[in-house]
Amino acid sequence: MFGWFSSSPNADKPNTPVATSVDACPVPIAKEANPLNPQGLKPCCACPETKSARDACFLKFDTAEADEKCKWLVKAHIDCMKSYGFKV
Repeated sequence: MFGWFSSSPNADKPNTPVATSVDACPVPIAKEANPLNPQGLKPCCACPETKSARDACFLKFDTAEADEKCKWLVKAHIDCMKSYGFKV
C-alpha cells in the first residue's frame, strides 16, 4: 500500500551527502577575532542588562516623556555596545 513511502531516491547510494539549509547558506567566519569582543557576540546578544533596562523604561513611560526620562539608559546601552566594538 505505501511501497512508495519506504523507497528513497538515494537508496542505491546510502552515503550520499544531502544538502541542508546550513550547507546551502554557510555563515562567513571572521579571519580575525575582535579583541573587544573575543566571544563573537552578535549585537542582539551583547549588553543584555542595559538593553532590558532601556526597553523597560520605554515601556513604562509615555512616548512623549520616555525620550527624556530614558535618555541616560540609551546612552549607557550605546556605551556598552561601543565597548564591544560595535559601531553605533
